[in-house]
Amino acid sequence: MAGCGSTTVEEEPVPPPETEAPVPETPTPEAPEEEPPPPEEVEVEPIEPQPVPEQPRPPPPMFQPGFHQALRWSYSTGGVTFRLRVPVGRAGDRVRLAFRSGDGNLVLRKATIALAGPEGSLASAPVTVTFSGTPGFSVTARTRVVSDPVALPVGFRDELAVSFEVQGALAVSAIHALPGSFVRSGSHTGVTGPLGGTPWDRAVGLATVEVEGPPARAFVALGDSITEGYIDELDDTRLAWPSVAETKLGVPIVNAGVSGQGFYDALLNLDAEVLVLEGITDCVVLLGTNDLAGLTVDKLQARMSSLTERLRPFCRVWVGTLLPKEKSNHGAYETVKTQRLEMNAWIRDTFPDVIDFESVTRRPDNVHLFLDGLVVDGIHPSAEGHRVMATEAARVLREAGVQPEPGVVLPAEGEP
Repeated sequence: MAGCGSTTVEEEPVPPPETEAPVPETPTPEAPEEEPPPPEEVEVEPIEPQPVPEQPRPPPPMFQPGFHQALRWSYSTGGVTFRLRVPVGRAGDRVRLAFRSGDGNLVLRKATIALAGPEGSLASAPVTVTFSGTPGFSVTARTRVVSDPVALPVGFRDELAVSFEVQGALAVSAIHALPGSFVRSGSHTGVTGPLGGTPWDRAVGLATVEVEGPPARAFVALGDSITEGYIDELDDTRLAWPSVAETKLGVPIVNAGVSGQGFYDALLNLDAEVLVLEGITDCVVLLGTNDLAGLTVDKLQARMSSLTERLRPFCRVWVGTLLPKEKSNHGAYETVKTQRLEMNAWIRDTFPDVIDFESVTRRPDNVHLFLDGLVVDGIHPSAEGHRVMATEAARVLREAGVQPEPGVVLPAEGEP
């Protein structure tokens, strides 16, 4: 319709804005789920049972000396039976005996061994000793004969009775080493009671008693009358310093001392009296006193060196200092005094293993004199002197690691 000066305009309807439809999200394709890898197959090797480690086997038993004497001299007799009372410093279940002839032929007809009883009697049944299966032997001069092993259990420091019927020349000691022994004319090796006859106290015929047991330290002492055990009519190998030290240590220290000898004699007889021993591990040398007046210090030292060099392949060598000497039976005493001091100083400076016997036997105010009570005649120690020497030897060896043989119980300090 028309109006006064106005114009009506019809507006076209405006459609409402279109609402955008939501665009659907395209799902992200999921990664396919990985399957877990199959478990690895572990090969298990079968475990073989391990053998139990073997315990170290103990070394086999061996024969080592439990008694020895260097029988330098000779004694001849008709048909007699000796019964020697012998201390042994080694324990075991079997023994062997070594006999030695003197300066002539020797026939041994029978021999037995047993534990020793009082007054020449036996404390166990006598066991027959054989030699290569026979009851005796016949040999020429200066021959050593070793018996077959004999089953006889013995303990450390037991006393044995060795009875043997002999005729001819037997090797013998210079001093009275074995009190408690007897000799009787005739054949009496099987007598179990007191043998009767006559007391006899020299080591004769029987040189060595070996005892079979676990291997252990075994010593031999080389020397002169001081080591052999001369104590002015009170001789007894049990009182000599090697035997006393043996008791204190619990190991055998057998005696190869010979009265009167010097270096020359010791070197000359070394093979027959020392190196013949089996199972020795250590040697103690106390020599030179008898040479002080007759040799210069240079010669003394040279002969000591020769002796120790010959011993070294055989044993560990211990060297003892020379004891005080209050007099000289041979040669100028002033020379003896001077050379003894020089020799002792050289021993201390030269040898790695020294037993200083002088230091425990001398007076503190005079190096040439013994302490009171330790000497019998100005040269030879008394029984107390031997005990002091033995105590020092045992101390030095113990500190160097020497231990008692298995099963040996030592006496308490201060006990005999």
